[in-house]
Amino acid sequence: MEESILKKTAVFVMVLSAAACIGTFYLNRLKTVSKELLASYKENQLKTKEERLDMTGLELLEYNNEQAKKEQEDKAEFYSRLRLELPLGVSGNDLEMTQNYVTQTVNIKIPYANEVYFYEYPMLGNSDNIESLTYENKKGYGIVEFVTDRVFEMSVSYDKKYYYIDFLKPKDIYEKVVVIDAGHGGNAPGAAKQGVFEKDIDLDIVLKVKEIFDASGNDSVGVYYTRLTDENPSFENRVGLANKSEADLLISVHNNSTPSGRMSSINGTEALYDETKEGEAFCSKGFAQICLEEVLAMTGSANKGLVTGNEMYIIRNSEAPVALLEVGFMTNYEELNLLCSEEYQIRVAQGIYNAVMRAFAEGY
Repeated sequence: MEESILKKTAVFVMVLSAAACIGTFYLNRLKTVSKELLASYKENQLKTKEERLDMTGLELLEYNNEQAKKEQEDKAEFYSRLRLELPLGVSGNDLEMTQNYVTQTVNIKIPYANEVYFYEYPMLGNSDNIESLTYENKKGYGIVEFVTDRVFEMSVSYDKKYYYIDFLKPKDIYEKVVVIDAGHGGNAPGAAKQGVFEKDIDLDIVLKVKEIFDASGNDSVGVYYTRLTDENPSFENRVGLANKSEADLLISVHNNSTPSGRMSSINGTEALYDETKEGEAFCSKGFAQICLEEVLAMTGSANKGLVTGNEMYIIRNSEAPVALLEVGFMTNYEELNLLCSEEYQIRVAQGIYNAVMRAFAEGY
């Protein structure tokens, strides 16, 4: 009996030992496989991240969209143009959006968005109408910058987790759109007489036009300005603002001087137009005539008439009826004093406002 028990015990120990040996082998093998899988996974993840780091912003947006589709992420279904995921502890109200209509550039400042934010919290959405998309990290925040191929108004909404952006055309918001350009600016002073620069008079008049439009309470007219500070947008960007916003009118404000640049008795107001489009309904010439009449009515300036201006870049390339207004002659002492007068600038600005509203009333 004891001998039988000893035999069975011996067999059990041998089987157990064999099992232990086999188990240890496979356990070690399993550990090796697990390490290989983990290393492969990490290598793949690293490779994917490196690939994403080499992508342009638009490529990354498309990659994110494809990944969301593959993963069938329900939350990827949304009706806005773009969606950003908010960092932990940040609300949509904490984000700051700035927009430059002249260059069609939009910047979104996101608090606590560090260097990995744009890869761990992917932006999703439609890249149509976006020409470039970049990400930048600053100390304590990140910046998303994108440039559109036309002028849009950005409509923003957000919930606890996401920040949504819609693109609206100006004509989706306003019945009519006008672009007003203050000539020259920055390192392009224009005419300079008696220590006065044309660029400053042009800007002063346009700023007063803006005050009149802002105070009018007329939400049916959208007004865009090529500059409201002492800067010098390119001719392409100036006329581009009108074309890319589908403006109904473009008016550029300038001031005149004699060909020689010498002070003289020559004075008065004139308006330039595109003579190559005279046969069109609601043409540039008709709008220039309206501008001339309304400014003269407000200022009492001498009528210097209409002048052909197709050789000028802004006039030649404008898709909208355009008028370039030469308000007065800086080479005339009396007129220069008037042009520097705030009261006179207000009258000029009112004339420009009246011209725009009359043109719209007449069907432009």
